[in-house]
Order: sequence, then C-alpha cells, then structure tokens
Amino acid sequence: MPPAINHGGESHASAGSSAADAGTIRATAFGQLRPLSLVDRFGIWLSGRQIQNHAPEWQGKRIADIGCGYYAAFARSLLDFVHSATLVDVSIAPELCSHPKVSVREGVVPTVLEALPARSFDVVLCISLLEHLWNPLEAVCEFHRLLAPGGVCMINVPSWRGKKYLEYSAFTLGLSPAEEMDDHKHYFDVSDLWPILVRAGFCPSSIRCFPHKFGLNTFAVCRAGE
Repeated sequence: MPPAINHGGESHASAGSSAADAGTIRATAFGQLRPLSLVDRFGIWLSGRQIQNHAPEWQGKRIADIGCGYYAAFARSLLDFVHSATLVDVSIAPELCSHPKVSVREGVVPTVLEALPARSFDVVLCISLLEHLWNPLEAVCEFHRLLAPGGVCMINVPSWRGKKYLEYSAFTLGLSPAEEMDDHKHYFDVSDLWPILVRAGFCPSSIRCFPHKFGLNTFAVCRAGE
C-alpha cells in the first residue's frame, strides 16, 4: 500500500477547530524540537503497557494513532505486525512518510480526520492529545465514527491530580517540556472524561474509564458495537 501524505493548507497547524484558535497555533509535534526526557520516556512506557493490556492482537489490524508525536514511537513499534498505520499530528518524521504501511495526515484535529473513511480502523489511539484541544468532544466524535465494528479506542489524558505534578516537573524542575504544559487547555478525571465518551456515541456498557499512572492520568477503553 503506497503511503498517503496529506500536506493541505492547514498542515503544521495547532490542534484546534476554529479560527478563534489562531492565537495558539503550534508548528511542531511532541518530541520534534528536543530529545525526550526520562520523565517523558517513562510516561510513554506506562501508556504503552496500558495499551498492550487492552489491545487485541496487533497482527493484521488497521490502526490510527492520533496525536502520535513526531517520531510516533508506539505506532512505529507495531509496524511489523499491523496491516496499516495512519499517523496524525501537526508534523511527523519524514522517514515514517515513506514506510509502505504508513499513511500520514498532518494538520488540525479534528478537521484532518474528516477525510478518513468511517469504520476504517480496528484500533484508534489518542494518547495525550485531548488536553491540547479546545473542543475535545469533536475529536472523540470522530474517533467513534472512524472505529470499525468490534474495534477499540484507547484514550489517555492528564488528570486534575496530575496537573500539579506535571507543572512542577515542567516549570520548576525542568524535567518536562514547559511548552507542552502551557498548551494544556483541559484536565480530566473519570467524571470529566466519561460524559464526553458517552456524548460521542460510545455506550456506557462498552466504556472502561479509570485512573492511570499513579492517578496522574485518566485512561479510557471504548469498544464499538459489532
């Protein structure tokens, strides 16, 4: 399958959905400008473990990693197994664009997702993205639309408890990118995230939503009906 690269007029635009967001446009993806810190790598590892706990077999799956980061570290680790991987972020490493299993979509979330066919993914991943969006519900509605029958969507977001520690790590200790914390627009406990998932179309009986990373994050596993 040849790579599909979308370099439309909104490439390298910030995650957002309206002209009002113009003041917060960002041109780079997570991990693009600086090496990942030990704290960042540990957080990615913890998220990866949680994904593996709830994922189906990866062999032959069609996956979408939305907000994948510049190097798409987790999705990259699956390329030997999956059927295809669609990577979505404001900027993605060029070597991924040429991979035969990879389709790259650079641009604004959720707008950039609208061109993707409905029910086209077995697994949708959204790790540490919703906190950067002005309207996270719009994005989650797209995740629900994109998920194939029987598929699974997994979402990770920082919690209100995590806000204190994340900001201390970034602003005081310098162990995390301060620009990422300055781009946060929301924090989500279970009581904040669960209603968004339901409003987006996921059935309550198909949602698991729970604290993650020592309570510093909230994780959701949402399954589509058959």
